[in-house]
Order: sequence, then structure tokens, then C-alpha cells
Amino acid sequence: MGWMQVTIYTTTEGIEPVSGRLYQLGINGIEIEDESDFQSFLEENRRSWDYVDEDLTRRMSGETKVKIYLSANASGNEMLQSVRASLQQLKAMDVSGSFGRLEISLENMKEEDWENNWKQYFKPLAVGEKILVLPEWETLPADTGRTVFTVNPGMSFGTGSHQTTQLCIEELEQYITNETCLLDLGCGSGILSIIALLLGARDATAVDIDPNAVEIACQNAARNGISDNIYHTFSGNVLEDAALIEKISSQKYDIVVANIVADVIIALSKIVPSFIKPGGIYITSGIITDRKDDVLECYQNSCFNILKIRKKGDWVSVVMQKKNDL
Repeated sequence: MGWMQVTIYTTTEGIEPVSGRLYQLGINGIEIEDESDFQSFLEENRRSWDYVDEDLTRRMSGETKVKIYLSANASGNEMLQSVRASLQQLKAMDVSGSFGRLEISLENMKEEDWENNWKQYFKPLAVGEKILVLPEWETLPADTGRTVFTVNPGMSFGTGSHQTTQLCIEELEQYITNETCLLDLGCGSGILSIIALLLGARDATAVDIDPNAVEIACQNAARNGISDNIYHTFSGNVLEDAALIEKISSQKYDIVVANIVADVIIALSKIVPSFIKPGGIYITSGIITDRKDDVLECYQNSCFNILKIRKKGDWVSVVMQKKNDL
């Protein structure tokens, strides 16, 4: 299996928040190149050095870099898109720009090549009891009896191969009815909201901080014969954009799904109650196992009852229900 090096460009101040978000995604192997830290280290240990290699000095100069390594396959692509989405969220929160440009470059494979070459690893994938995820460039050999979701995820999170996505799809299978109005927060490729409609939901609204993700979600809806009469999309920061919050909360939803990261799910606890009907279901995932207790503690004494906690690999989903009297 091949690997690709992913370099994130940030600042000294950005090292901690960037590393924290990578950790939340389950990425623990991180390399940091920071000129400020390197120069401080040299100054504090001046007496220990006869000389410093010029190549090392050159490599440590300039923009601060956080580097990770991902497998060159469909799972690696899913994680790469998750990293991109998380950095988009962080950039939106960094109003002062102190964390730098928060952009990504790929090595060992050109980015334009990666966008196409990873597709060879993405094959039709059965998820749960009812769904088959079909890449647009693949042909289904025979009728499987499953509901088929045809997808080209582009540069957005959501191929179905990630365990958090699978956890959410499996829960949607249990709760979707033909009366369901659903809200998908952090929609990525649109996989969850579109699958909800394919399972029979009456209406779905999808939101993402990245306008490119919203565009891809619309394209995937069209691929699956979903009309924009029942599929509504918005781009923006649902945690901070008051106008966006007002638009979304103009109706109440039977199901809200948020496959993001623990910190965002915790932050959503303040506004999600305004989106969801009494008795409505709130499906969350994207929670690394180590952050499960933080999420549970946040919602423990809220307007939600915790119905179910499930685990796949290092990831957890939490299903809640809004109390009927609220």
C-alpha cells in the first residue's frame, strides 16, 4: 500500500488547534516544522552545538508546517476530505487569521493525480441492511435488492467507507419514514441527506461550511434523481451565522444528523434544540472514542435523552431524542 504526505500550512499559534483537530479525527502521527520553536531550541542549547546543518536550518525556515501521512486508497481519501472539512471549520472560526492560511499540499503524488487515482480503490460498498454506495464510474453487475446511492464525492467527505458515515447510515435506516423532514449539518458530499431521501424521507436540508461541498452535494442529488423541491442546501457557519440559523430554524425537523467532530457537536448543543421537534431524533458521529465522555457530559442534562451509543473501530455515534415537553 502506498502513502501520501499531507502538509498543512499554519503558524506557531496554529500548531495546537490544528494538531487538536487532527487528533479528533484519529490522526496521532504528526510532524511539526516550526522556525520559531527551532530557533528557540538552538538558542537554549547553543553550547551543545558545534554547527547546525544548513539543510536542517533551511527546512525549518519559513511557514510553519504540520505533516501527516495517509494511505493511498479510498479510506485515505475519506480521511483527507475529513481533514479538509475540519480545517475549513477552523479557518471560519479564526477571524483574526492568527492560524495562517490552513491550506494543504500533497507529496508523493500530485494533487491533481490523487483526485483521480484514488478512485481505483473505491468500489461498490454495502452499508447497513439497505444501502449500496455506488461510485459514479462503476457499473453495478446485478440487482442487489438494496437502495443504490450513486456518488462522485469530488473533494468532499462522504464515500461511505469511513466508519462514522456507516454508523450514521445504519441509524438512518432505523428512523427514516415517509413523513421525515431531515437536517444534515456538515453534509460533505451529501451522502447522509440524499440517502435519507432515497430511503423515503419527505424532505431534507443540507448545510456545510464549504461552498464546494454544497455544490457537490447538489450534483450528487441530481445523480440520484432528487429534485431541488425536496432537497435544500445552504453554505455557511451554522455556529455563528445568525441569518443562516434563522433560515434553517424556519421549520422544525424530525431528524437532525451531524457527522462532524466532537468539539463542533458540543458547540451545537446550544442551537440544535431550536432545529428539532419535540420527540425528534438527533444522530451524531465523528466522535473519536477518547472524546465520547466529553460529548455525553455536554448533553447529559440537556433537553435530550440519550437513546443509544454505538462504536466502530475508534469511532462512536450517539443517538438522542428531544424530550416531548420541550
